[in-house]
Amino acid sequence: MTIKAILFDLDGTLLDHDMRSDFLPHYFEALGKNFAHIIPPKKLIQGIMLGSDAITRSDGSVTNMEAFARVFYPYVNIARETLEPEFMVFYREVFPILQEYTKRKPEARDVVETMFKLGYRVVIATNPYFPYTAVQQRMAWAGVDDLPYHRITSYENSHFAKPDPRYFLEILDEIGCKPEEALVVGDEAMDMIAGTIGCQTFLVESTATIEHEIRPEPTYRGTLTGVKSLLTSKQK
Repeated sequence: MTIKAILFDLDGTLLDHDMRSDFLPHYFEALGKNFAHIIPPKKLIQGIMLGSDAITRSDGSVTNMEAFARVFYPYVNIARETLEPEFMVFYREVFPILQEYTKRKPEARDVVETMFKLGYRVVIATNPYFPYTAVQQRMAWAGVDDLPYHRITSYENSHFAKPDPRYFLEILDEIGCKPEEALVVGDEAMDMIAGTIGCQTFLVESTATIEHEIRPEPTYRGTLTGVKSLLTSKQK
């Protein structure tokens, strides 16, 4: 079936960095320092991990933001209305510093722009554990933040997270596409899992790619520029 939508993962795919082994340790360190006057760093990080686990196990009845909040705030024992403004200050004033642990892929902008020019519905399908502001900033670091996407996933607008296939089904429902009409582009097994619901997949290998975890086998493999070549050829 004809491809109508391209779902791009962000971290490791459009933005060059390893989220788990490099970025997250610096992110947690920055959070710990920023909130140390309110919450002991170890308790803060443990609360975030518990809240993130609640997102992973979500049944879809609430947004990821609410799933996180229902676990995190009771654990740290501080009112949501007290801490949420502090988090917004963190993302506005501290989070931008973390850009130094990422690197822009010079080809990313051209590849994404080409998808729009070819008429595809384009989605930033980043794992929605972060608020929109953190997603938008990372998109800016990648140089792809100012384009008319059909959907950008964040914890405010999502009810599931990768590798749950329902994460992809929710996106497809929102943009009006069938699984077989979508190409998911990513660098990890959690992206390639979209193949189990009928999506076509394109693996762009990165330092985060763990080959033995890649199941099912991607429809395509190659570079980010290879995505452009593939989709351009399909238009001929």
